[in-house]
Amino acid sequence: MSDPPYDVIIVGLGAMGSAAAYQLAHRGQRVLGLDAFPRGHTLGSSHGETRIIRMAYFEHPNYVPLLRRAYELWDQTAAASSTQLLHLTGGLFIGPPQGDLVAGSLRSAQTHGLPHALLDADEIRRRFPMLRPQSHEVGVFEERAGVLLPERCIDAQLDLAAAAGADLRHAAAVERWTARGGEVVVDTAAERFAGARLILTAGAWAGKLLRELELPLQPERIPLFWFEALRDPHQFDLGQMPIWIWHDPAGAFFTTPHVAWPGVKIGKHHSLQYVDPDTVEREVSAADEAPLRSFLERCVPDLAGSIAQSRVCMYTNTPDEHFLIDVHPAHPAVVYACGFSGHGFKFASVVGEILADLAMTGRATPDADFLRAARLSDPQTGAGASR
Repeated sequence: MSDPPYDVIIVGLGAMGSAAAYQLAHRGQRVLGLDAFPRGHTLGSSHGETRIIRMAYFEHPNYVPLLRRAYELWDQTAAASSTQLLHLTGGLFIGPPQGDLVAGSLRSAQTHGLPHALLDADEIRRRFPMLRPQSHEVGVFEERAGVLLPERCIDAQLDLAAAAGADLRHAAAVERWTARGGEVVVDTAAERFAGARLILTAGAWAGKLLRELELPLQPERIPLFWFEALRDPHQFDLGQMPIWIWHDPAGAFFTTPHVAWPGVKIGKHHSLQYVDPDTVEREVSAADEAPLRSFLERCVPDLAGSIAQSRVCMYTNTPDEHFLIDVHPAHPAVVYACGFSGHGFKFASVVGEILADLAMTGRATPDADFLRAARLSDPQTGAGASR
C-alpha cells in the first residue's frame, strides 16, 4: 500500500479524468491517476481528431452557463500548455423549424442572449453551397461554435497535471475499489493504492465500477467515417466550412471540417447498437457506412466520395441523455462522472473543475446541480425541469 496515501485517486484518464487530474494537481493535491489502457489509446470515447463545441445548446438551456465556463477553461489550458486546442469555425444546426435541434438551439440562444441567426434553406445554400437542405428546412447559425482537438486536449491536461506533480499511470486497469475507515483503497492486478478520496471517470466502463448503484448506463457503438470529397475538397477545409449538425428523417448527422487527417469526418448521432465495452466490434462494416453515404448523396453530394479512414467510438447513454455528475450516496469520499451520451467532450474542462471541487469540498457550482442522479427518480429535479 502506498505510504503516505494520495489525496485523490482518479480512475480513468480520458477527457474528464485528465481534466480533474490537472485541476487537482494545480491546486497542490497529491494525485494518482490510473487508466486501464496505454496513453493515447482509441478504445474509449476521447479520440477521433475533432470534437464539436457549441454554445446554442439544443439539449437544454441549463447547459449554457457550464459551456461559458468550459470555453474559459479551454482557453486557460491552451495558454498554459502553449497548444492550440480549439478552432472557432461557426456552427450550423439544420432541420425542420419545430424539430428538437432548431427549436432547442433557438431556445438556448434566446434564453441566454447568444448571438445567432436563423437561416432559411435558400440562405443556407447561398452561404454554404456544399449543403443541399430541403425547402422546408432551416438552420440556426452561431459564430462561437467550433472544434476541439481531443487528442491534444487530453495530452495537454495530462502534461500539465504531471508537471504539477500528479502520478499518472496507464495500462493499469482497476479491478476493484473499497471505501472504509476514512480512506479509499484501489486495486489493480499488480498494486494496491490508498487515498483520501476517489474520482471515477471510466467512460463506458463506469457501470462496471459503480455496479452497486445500478445506474442506467447504456454503452453504444458509434462508427465514424472520414469521406473524401468528390469535388473541390478545399470547400470542406477548416476556415471554409462550419461544423454542422443536421436532423434529417434518416437520423441526426454531424460533420466537422477537414483539419489534418485525410478526409472529412462525419458520424450519425446514434446507431442503436448497444454493447459491452469489453467486447464491442471495433471494425466498421458496409452496413455502418450505408446510412452516412445515403445522407451525403442527398444532402452533401460533393462529399460522397471514397472512405479515407474510419474509427469506432462509444457513447455511454443515460435515459434522458443528460450527464451524471454526483457524490456516491453511500461513500461521500467517492465522486463520479459518467453518462455523457455522445455530447460531453466539450464540457471536459469544466467537468474537471466540478469534480475537483466535489472531491475537495463536497460542493461545486450550482449550475451543475441539474446533472445529479436524483433526477433519475424525480424528473422535477433534472435537466428538463424549470429552474
